[in-house]
Amino acid sequence: MVFTFGTPLSYGIFRQPFSEAFAVSPVVLSGVFSVMLCTFFIGSGIIGVFSARLPIRGVLFVCTVATGLLAPSLYAVESYLGLTVVFAILGLALGTVFVLIASVIPRWFEERRGAATGLIFVGNGLGLFLLPPIWETAITTLGVRRGFLVIMSVTALAFLLASSLCRRPRWATQSTPTTAALLSWVRQLSRTRTFQLLFVGLALAFAWYQLLAAYAIDLFVARGLTGTEASTMFGLIGGVSIISRIGGGYLADAMGSRRAFLSSLGCAAVGISLLLAPQYSVLAVAIFLVGLGLGGCATLYIPLLLQIYGSEKDTAIIGIFNVGGGLGALAMPPLGTASVDYTDGYTVAILLTLAVTLVSFWAVVSGTSSR
Repeated sequence: MVFTFGTPLSYGIFRQPFSEAFAVSPVVLSGVFSVMLCTFFIGSGIIGVFSARLPIRGVLFVCTVATGLLAPSLYAVESYLGLTVVFAILGLALGTVFVLIASVIPRWFEERRGAATGLIFVGNGLGLFLLPPIWETAITTLGVRRGFLVIMSVTALAFLLASSLCRRPRWATQSTPTTAALLSWVRQLSRTRTFQLLFVGLALAFAWYQLLAAYAIDLFVARGLTGTEASTMFGLIGGVSIISRIGGGYLADAMGSRRAFLSSLGCAAVGISLLLAPQYSVLAVAIFLVGLGLGGCATLYIPLLLQIYGSEKDTAIIGIFNVGGGLGALAMPPLGTASVDYTDGYTVAILLTLAVTLVSFWAVVSGTSSR
């Protein structure tokens, strides 16, 4: 889990070095990262739907092989199209590993599912904390291509471990319908008001952080930090999120996953609004609150969905909602980059991020109230 979200959401660090290495403008290059996030969420979500009737270890092993083959790929790539293909496949592999682990591991726990989900999602928090400065150091010291080779090789080894260990519990009921039956189930699900509102709400619960990641490091530099300090500060959001990933799981068990999830969204909204203040002390508080909100949002939507829809079609239901995150990911990196470039400041970008968070809050409240 450390390597699933950590790499795709480090794209703010990739932008300038990759732009120089491949002679592609940062705004155009943001389209590559949009494709990566799209396949991370949408592609893996579609695979997750059909993985409900496939052996988990086999699918994870395919992702391991794909990641290993991608490790040296930048030595053979020179064009924008080549970069797009590499990052599209990378997003698909990373996202599929995330969907499978995130949906299968909680099935081992009935009474304390929220706490167990929070613990496994600590891996995501560590990834968001460690991977940005690791990518920054690797690219600075080794260069774009060699740094990519090293980190992707380590990622493939981590996925090999996961593919050898991760499986559904023997006692769990597994979905065994045909492909046609799965598609019919998806069509019926999509017609319900609860699904429609939750689909929008959870998609935007992913989107606010994707939007923030597009400009956060540049924002921190504009506030007086060096590039390395800004990368570390951005990583701290993921580091702080570890607290709420663990604590949020226990809160979900105690107060219900809906209330805990909405509390996390509210915390994120307050933190984002504080980014408008230029003072360094306020920035530190904002990062802390955003980190708490991120950890809760990223963790608690799993028990929330399993509570609403049941766990028999585990990877299918998580996969469907991942598609919503991918639709938002198509627009967020270019939107975040363009809102800064064309307004010559960060106020519009921050307000846009806040608006996305508030709409997400409204949609989740409405969706869960309509059940």
